[in-house]
Parts: sequence; structure tokens; C-alpha cells
Amino acid sequence: MGRLLDIVTPLHRQTKRDCLARMVDDKVQCMLKAKEYEHDYWDGDRRYGYGGYRYDGRWKSVAEQLIATYNLAPDARILDVGCGKGFLLYELKLLLPAATCVGFDVSRHGLADAPDGIRDALFHYRAQDPLPFGDKQFDLVISLGCLHNLRVFDLKAALGEIERVGQHAYVMVESYRNEQEMFNLECWALTAESLFDTAEWIWLYSQFGYTGDYEFIYF
Repeated sequence: MGRLLDIVTPLHRQTKRDCLARMVDDKVQCMLKAKEYEHDYWDGDRRYGYGGYRYDGRWKSVAEQLIATYNLAPDARILDVGCGKGFLLYELKLLLPAATCVGFDVSRHGLADAPDGIRDALFHYRAQDPLPFGDKQFDLVISLGCLHNLRVFDLKAALGEIERVGQHAYVMVESYRNEQEMFNLECWALTAESLFDTAEWIWLYSQFGYTGDYEFIYF
């Protein structure tokens, strides 16, 4: 299997979260609203998700690290599975103007609110469905904060497709290493369907034939 990376974690740590407050704030109803993945999830009240997700350039450092880590050529082909509003792909396109940057997501609101420079390269699709791309069509397939939102049988399908269409792959999911992080994750997560510790994730990657790189974020 691939490498354990540390690309998104520094960005993730910049945000402060009150995990316990979310757990006691009518969380079941908030989860149901969040799992619609539409306006309330992205740009509604914080109790439903992001609490207002606007482009601010924060993903530039992640894009730079991806280019360096994978030695991406100026004309690289990149796919983002679960791209949300496409901010990371937008940064990649700014840094690599000749690259082919493609992304998809289940959120129509997220896709519609993507920056002008990348919106036309995004489409509505589910990660667990057969991808409309050829084998090894992309130099790099990425998926950040998406796959833990799938049930385990859909996770297997999504990882299989990521493996199939990408020459290289990098996925990031939420996880935990101890009881405190498990409690925090259970309090904070609104949309996660697969809640596993790091050892379980690595075991699943192996069982599902995923050979790419990976990262975990913790709460």
C-alpha cells in the first residue's frame, strides 16, 4: 500500500471546534439536514455543517504540496472525487493552467457555487458509482473528506474505481487513535457513515485492493 501523508492536517488544525456543543444541539435533526448536502450544509448555520464556506485561498498550500509530492507535470490530469465547491481543483488549475482538472460531487449547491475558473469542469455524480473514465486515465485521483461519508460496501466500490482510473491516488478521511478522539469524532461528525480507527482504515484499504496514499484527520 501507499504512504501515510501529512498534507491536509496543518490546515485542519487551524479551525477550533466545540465538539460537545454540537453533540447536544439536536444533533440527530442536524445530521439529517447535513446529509442533504445542499445550502444548509455549506452555507447555513454552523450546526448543519460548514456554516458558510467561501473561497479564501486556504487550499493553495495543499495544492502546492500535491504538485510537489506527485511531481505533477504542467499538463497533468487530475480528478477530485467529492470535490465540494472545487476550491482545491481551482488552486491546482491556477498553479498548472495547462492541466486537466476534473471533479464531481453529490451536492448541486456546492457545484453551482464553485469558482468560475473551474465550475465547467465539475459534474454531479456519486463516488460509489462506476466512474465514466478509462483505466489509468488520470495522473492523480484525490478524495478529501468524502469517503467516510459512504457505507462500507459503497466505500469498497468507490476505492475500487479510484484505484482503476488513477495512476496515483491520495485519499483523506476522518479517523481516531484513542477514546478521546473517538468521542470527539462521534460528537462532531454529521455525515460520516464509516467511523473507523486508523488501523481499521488501513486494513480496509488492504482488503479492498487500494494501493494509493492516504491521510487521516483527527478531532
